[in-house]
Amino acid sequence: MTIVRVGLIGYGYSGATFHAPLIATVNGLVIARIASSNADKVRHDFPDVTLAQHPDGVISAPDVDLIVIATPNNTHHLLAKQALLSGKHVVVEKPFTVTTAEAAELVELAAEKNRVLSVFHNRRWDNDFLTVRRCIESGMLGEINTYESHFDRYRPDVRQRWREQDVPGGGILYDLGSHLLDQALVLFGRPHTLFADIGIQRTGGAAVDYFHLVLGYGAKRVLLHSGAIIRRSGPRFQVHGSVGSYIKQGLDPQEDALKAGQRPGDTRWGIEPESAYGHITREHQGTVVDERVETLTGSYQTYYQGIFDALTRGTPVPVPAGDALNVIQMIEHARRSSREQRVIAVNKELTHATAH
Repeated sequence: MTIVRVGLIGYGYSGATFHAPLIATVNGLVIARIASSNADKVRHDFPDVTLAQHPDGVISAPDVDLIVIATPNNTHHLLAKQALLSGKHVVVEKPFTVTTAEAAELVELAAEKNRVLSVFHNRRWDNDFLTVRRCIESGMLGEINTYESHFDRYRPDVRQRWREQDVPGGGILYDLGSHLLDQALVLFGRPHTLFADIGIQRTGGAAVDYFHLVLGYGAKRVLLHSGAIIRRSGPRFQVHGSVGSYIKQGLDPQEDALKAGQRPGDTRWGIEPESAYGHITREHQGTVVDERVETLTGSYQTYYQGIFDALTRGTPVPVPAGDALNVIQMIEHARRSSREQRVIAVNKELTHATAH
């Protein structure tokens, strides 16, 4: 079997909870090196993996084919650039970069070096999003007029961590907003207009902890929302079309399963109980009916299987870098819209990835 040797940079929450376990589930992907200041945790979880104290110890290593960057957002650009210049293939934790200019530079560099460059937008494989996508693309809701997606949390206390500080790439617009924007772009493409209300609601907050985005597609509206002091969340998804409506409560269970030590392949991985299924309300044979819709199985492991296939078989990458560049562009539009308190006209052309 072909082996792809992986170097992981960063072993904080993202690296330890998502990347390392998911990489380890794919036959052919082997973690060879990890760069982290948390040596005890790395040695506990991967006693046979070479530990590096600095990213250079992974990037320059001759026994590494693929670099996975799971570090603070404002370091993504520099580390990815160094890895590409060293001839490595690269996966970057979302958000891709902090600015569109940084993202565009990496896309161009990957194309120049003929290297795979992808971004870990894992929530394309949330079980609820997979189900929403099927409902929309199958036509069972008719022509979509309103799509509303919430990712709310109850975290009233500001914690001392970089995600909640006033630093480039900090705040939930870059964190959770990148997920919601990526999902919207997958479903509907680039909007014609964008309006954003962004702010800080928590006492003592330094970084954005609230956003409400309105993406305009002619008559269709896409509403993306997140807050940090939501004690009881409403629906995760509300999708309304000319034929019917789909309403879904709750979050995909895969993140909690990973935190609990479960792994893809375990019993009921990515599956939720029937009581958590969403509902479709529509007319059937002249009668309005409400039906439960079985939630598809979530599969975060599909991302890294796709990376392995892209490197060994030349198949398309699961998330092209150009897609992730578009997300960063939308975040920049949103920040400008909120700052100027106006609707932003978005250019219609999609940015196409030139990297593999």
